[in-house]
Amino acid sequence: MRTLYVSRQGCYISLKAETLIVKQGETIHGEIQLPLLEQILIFGKSQITTQAIRSCLWRDIPIAYLSRMGYCYGRLMPIERGYRRLSRYQQELTTIDKLIVARKIIQAKLKNSRTFLQRQQRRNPSTTADISIKSLQVLIEKAGEAETIERLMGLEGAGAAQYFSAFGECLNNPNFIFLARSRRPPGNPVNAMLSFGYQILWNHLLTLIELQGLDPYYACLHQGTERHAALASDLIEEFRTPIIDSLVLWLVNTKIMDANNDFEYHDSGCYLNNLGRPKYIKYFLQRLEEEVQNSQEEKQPRWDLMTQQIKAFKDFVYQPSQMYKPYQIR
Repeated sequence: MRTLYVSRQGCYISLKAETLIVKQGETIHGEIQLPLLEQILIFGKSQITTQAIRSCLWRDIPIAYLSRMGYCYGRLMPIERGYRRLSRYQQELTTIDKLIVARKIIQAKLKNSRTFLQRQQRRNPSTTADISIKSLQVLIEKAGEAETIERLMGLEGAGAAQYFSAFGECLNNPNFIFLARSRRPPGNPVNAMLSFGYQILWNHLLTLIELQGLDPYYACLHQGTERHAALASDLIEEFRTPIIDSLVLWLVNTKIMDANNDFEYHDSGCYLNNLGRPKYIKYFLQRLEEEVQNSQEEKQPRWDLMTQQIKAFKDFVYQPSQMYKPYQIR
């Protein structure tokens, strides 16, 4: 199963028999059979026919509409898709159960950040990274004892500040400068790639959550609202560093991304442009297909690993005594 990304502007998606055809004017950019599709992500100003939408909904294929920068406006989903059964179990989770899982999620995020910096430190030692690694260890221990979600969020913020203070020193391409994390809007090419990557990863996790029948609006760490699928925000935390941060580092240091030609500046921010987005998505997909070692010492693609983690969270919802264990890199 795969995701169809429509990142070029002005594309037209139509249906022919069991195949979706992506055209821009008279140029055909891609054809994909519906039985092979798991979801469709449409970035910016492209269109999809009513016939294609109906066929996707009939086959349980959600369609997400995003801005060119990756922000999700909304999703089309089949009417049969619902969360009534599992949602009831999610709502019945106790405050203590949710707090314990929230602790583990934050600890896993901080541990992954620390392991990432330790790997870079062995290749290119720096005082800043050494300080960040030590600070992250202290925050990991404090997160395991936090008594409120607010305290946990504060520790997560402190950990992110420590981590990103050292992240810039891992970059060895002089055309990319990173001094601090800026989100809304992203202030430079590195922040643009981080923000875009987190957003498309979030959308992937949201789809996988829905496919498992979990209610994406009930979570342990983040607060769900009508516009915020909080469970996707919970489960992305353990994957930010091993999937997106490591990808951005590789794209910069191997000089695959071009700071002058792959980005555009507008609305006080920096964003991937029509050249940069398809390039980024190409290597993002390659990263999801790469095999990594799971907790059972087995090799599996990162995509399957994410599905495995969501299934593990589902098991926790049914049986809270089987505590959820977030993914950690080694």
